[in-house]
Amino acid sequence: MDFELSQEEQIFIDTLSSLLEKELMPIAKDIDSNKVTTYDLFKKLGKHGFLGLLNSEKYGGANLTMKLAVLAAEQIGKNDPSLATAVLYLLDTAWSYIVEKYGKEEVVEEIIPKMARGEAFVGICSTEPTGGSDVASIRSVALKKGDNYVISGEKIYISGVKEILENDGGLVTLVKTDIEKGRRGISAIFVPLKHVKNFEYSKIENMGRMGVSTSILKFNNTEVNLRYLLGEENKGFYYAMEGFVTARILVAASCIGAAESILNYGISYIKNRVAFGMPIAKYEGIQFPLADLYSRLEASRLLIYKTAYLYDKMKENKTSMSEVTKYSAMSKLIAPQLGVEIISEVMKWLGAYGYTKEAGVEMALRGIYSYYIGAEGTPNIMRIIITRELLGREYLPYKE
Repeated sequence: MDFELSQEEQIFIDTLSSLLEKELMPIAKDIDSNKVTTYDLFKKLGKHGFLGLLNSEKYGGANLTMKLAVLAAEQIGKNDPSLATAVLYLLDTAWSYIVEKYGKEEVVEEIIPKMARGEAFVGICSTEPTGGSDVASIRSVALKKGDNYVISGEKIYISGVKEILENDGGLVTLVKTDIEKGRRGISAIFVPLKHVKNFEYSKIENMGRMGVSTSILKFNNTEVNLRYLLGEENKGFYYAMEGFVTARILVAASCIGAAESILNYGISYIKNRVAFGMPIAKYEGIQFPLADLYSRLEASRLLIYKTAYLYDKMKENKTSMSEVTKYSAMSKLIAPQLGVEIISEVMKWLGAYGYTKEAGVEMALRGIYSYYIGAEGTPNIMRIIITRELLGREYLPYKE
């Protein structure tokens, strides 16, 4: 496994880093307080070729490796530790890849070039009020009517609805097309929200990630043309699992980027904060937690890099989806939890200042908590996935 970047890869990351330090880092707090719009920065990423990283050049994408997509996610998390910008990036990257892989040519040509330019957002629409992790039990349905699917049902905690309606794009939406078959009756339909009727949405006020919208979405016999079906009917569950595997790697990388940013901020603070006649960095009560957390941060980063390496090998048919699924779940299990621990520790180093919005540490804690408690899969779901791949499906704690 080679950690060295080619000259072209290094230029890519250096250019992105410079852009983010100039355009994103100075407005991160304003994004969190809704003084500026996250999507304006997102458009700049598209303009400079930093979106559609896993998409084909044929459709305006960059056709890059997961390794570079991960490094980009780290940089975005580092420069906006509230993770609002990272949410848009990682969802767009993962689910646009699924749209291109399984969508019909005319749909791919309609959506992906706009997405790559930052003019459209692509997300996922799966969670329902009755549950998120148990995807097989969704209740939303899609019935055929002439040339359309008619979708009814309710989704919740959906990211990016407002951004889609104000710009363009759509959601990879999971629905039952055969209600008798459980997960084998789920289809994935791309719903171009701005171009369909008979739905309503309401915004949910979250504790963090303030710069990206979260919504309840109700489909009231919403008609979507049959061409927007992704892949085969009743195979949507499997496409969605592939999308979640991709997204989880980028989630983990974003969390590590945010945690690194806050830890570096904490290191700078403890070197300069004087208490009882010396910098508090000299106290072992701070040094030892720093040593432990920094070591674990590097270990987590290496795990994510190996996951990206395996993902790229999978695309070359040199390793299995099972292996990538296991490592993706491991990355998602470890990185958000570690991020919460790092940010919480740094808040303690800062004392009362860490409790203020001025410090900017609390917005990182609020943002990263969304991935710690469950977005893209709860910790226990990650543990189930890991043990399923280690022990076999016969040891699952539920019937498939």
